[in-house]
Amino acid sequence: MTKIVVTGAAGLVGQNLIARLKTDPSLRIVGIDKHPANTRALARLHPEIEVIAADLAVAGPWVEAFQDADAVVQLHAQIGGLDWSEFEANNITATEKVLAAIKAAQVPYLVDISSSVVNSMAVDFYTESKKAQEKLVAESGIPHATLRPTLMFGWFDRKHLGWLARFMQKVPVFPIPGTGRYMRQPLFVLDFCDIIAVCLRERREGAWNISGQEKIDYIDLMRAVKRATGARTPIVRIPYGLFRLLLQAYALVDRNPPFTTKQLEALVTPDSFEIIDWPGIFGVRSTPLAEALDATFNDPTYSGVVLEF
Repeated sequence: MTKIVVTGAAGLVGQNLIARLKTDPSLRIVGIDKHPANTRALARLHPEIEVIAADLAVAGPWVEAFQDADAVVQLHAQIGGLDWSEFEANNITATEKVLAAIKAAQVPYLVDISSSVVNSMAVDFYTESKKAQEKLVAESGIPHATLRPTLMFGWFDRKHLGWLARFMQKVPVFPIPGTGRYMRQPLFVLDFCDIIAVCLRERREGAWNISGQEKIDYIDLMRAVKRATGARTPIVRIPYGLFRLLLQAYALVDRNPPFTTKQLEALVTPDSFEIIDWPGIFGVRSTPLAEALDATFNDPTYSGVVLEF
């Protein structure tokens, strides 16, 4: 039996990846995550796997999970927030400790989930910490694949399109900053999980930029989300400066806001990420955007599961 350890297992990619992998009876899966509520949800949704609640930035007995592992999928990440120390702990320190555990246990293979932001013009806590994380993996000497996805969406999405879709259902109008003509390249998370599965099976080594195959402006993406969810909320453009002031005001009452001014700056940064033929490279179908959004919001098994922020 092949043992796979997944760090950051209770997040968007981890939950979807485990839903995909657990159908293979030859795999023994161990998921590690520090978010209390979402780790409990992971155990409830996937009772077939072993679940460990642990902070990877802190030394502890979680390192024992790496013994006899055949591969590790490194998914843990701090994505949003206002404090650099959180990004440093979760994207850098935790990675240092995980890589040390992999070496100590002589795990032969790693799939590292980086981010397209390492190629972005944006300068923020997430971008800089992900660059540092990728450098640690590159210099580790561990055989690995590095995958750099763009913005992902799908089941269990608590921070990106999932949160925006729920917000759209609650408010009288849905605000769009400025013109809304900010090009996005959204990636369906199940397509990405299928790429990870190929890497695990075939022990692929290298680095790949995994972008959504369809380019779409942010405002049109929100309109597509509205259609997929059946929301009736009007989508209204508001001045960029006002939108930023509203985010700043919200941050005064919520120290872990779902959307920050830094993320707003990243949204309007004119990035265009490389689109490679990953369907051909990995033999994975690229799900059309409309079909993927329908699956995200209308699946009878997982669409109703909402993880905590």
